[in-house]
Amino acid sequence: MHDARRPVGTRVCTSFLSQPFPQTSLSPSAGAHPVLSRVRPDVYPECLMTPATCIQTKTTAEDIVAAPCVASAGIVGGSGYTGALLAELLLHHPSVKLTHMSSETLTGEPVHRHLPRVRAGLEFCNEADVEGVDVAFLCTPHGEAARVARRLLDDGAKVIDLSADFRLTAEAYAEWYGEHPHPELLPGVYGLTELHRDEVAAAALVANPGCYPTAALLALAPLKQLGLLDVVIDAKSGVSGAGKTPKGTTHFCSVDSDLVAYGLGTHRHYPEIAAGLASDEPGVGAFGAAPGGNGRAPQLTFVPHLVPLQRGISETIYVRAGTFPVPSQPRVSAVFRDFYAGATFIEVCEAPPQLKDVAGTNYCRIFPHVDECTGRIVVISVIDNLMKGASGQAVQNMNVMLGLPEHEGLV
Repeated sequence: MHDARRPVGTRVCTSFLSQPFPQTSLSPSAGAHPVLSRVRPDVYPECLMTPATCIQTKTTAEDIVAAPCVASAGIVGGSGYTGALLAELLLHHPSVKLTHMSSETLTGEPVHRHLPRVRAGLEFCNEADVEGVDVAFLCTPHGEAARVARRLLDDGAKVIDLSADFRLTAEAYAEWYGEHPHPELLPGVYGLTELHRDEVAAAALVANPGCYPTAALLALAPLKQLGLLDVVIDAKSGVSGAGKTPKGTTHFCSVDSDLVAYGLGTHRHYPEIAAGLASDEPGVGAFGAAPGGNGRAPQLTFVPHLVPLQRGISETIYVRAGTFPVPSQPRVSAVFRDFYAGATFIEVCEAPPQLKDVAGTNYCRIFPHVDECTGRIVVISVIDNLMKGASGQAVQNMNVMLGLPEHEGLV
């Protein structure tokens, strides 16, 4: 497992580069926070979603001095929320050229006719036509990605799957989704970049994490060193997390002015979070072994809620740690800051973060709080479910896989 404190620099990607990746004005200087000058989504989140000029359609002097496109990318399932946002991000990416977008229902139609923000000069193609690319993103429903991934891997592409088809072991997948058509590929490298950076860098197949697990595991990873005995996750998500296909439960009249819990005990992100919390080390502290026998995983309660917002996830997480007495607030804050030192997209806050702070960005903002009265640690974690919870993290993983600066095209 990678140490989140070590940022990734520029490497040579031998799959499509004959020389080291060129240093440009977009690369951060030594010791500087890796922030690019032309897009600041933390200040102007709308910029990230605006189809401005890109390397594929250079029209400004600033674009002309940027690095040329060096890798080709294809999106399978490009008409949904995550596929459309991925296309926007790739159009802004200085080192990648989007060459294919598939949609089985819109084949042959100009992409910009249905996605006006995606002006790539492309037509939607069939899934089978996505070939000959350096990297492929799979934005298909669960159960459909496995077959496509096998074909693309055989074609020599690096594959990033945004469905759940490669996140679990074969046994867990069968329990929650049904039999897997290619169990020999399970599990893929789990693409929670800050926690598995080295594995992602060496992978041909990356399983992009789910949105709820991303917010939860980033909030809880630093506390694993204290031992996790009991974890309760109260999670709230905007409606875009349910996907683009309309349903009765996501109709405006159903969600407006309401807040409802759903998926108690049945939500498919539960096994993903549980797997991420499991540890090879016994979770033993002064309280003794974690309940459940082997001490390797805490008791976990996960309650997701649907809120009347377009996008965003906020999770309030209650933790009973295996260290007694409960560590002090300064110590817990230091644990988080040390763990994520140098991590571009993780911000440890001194007050509860707001969803508007992360809207349109790839950042996760985390606030840990020690409740001395109850002996619990409370952690609040917020992300944009379509960015850090899906498309943004997929681009972050792509950058690591291709040996590019991890922040490129995202800040």
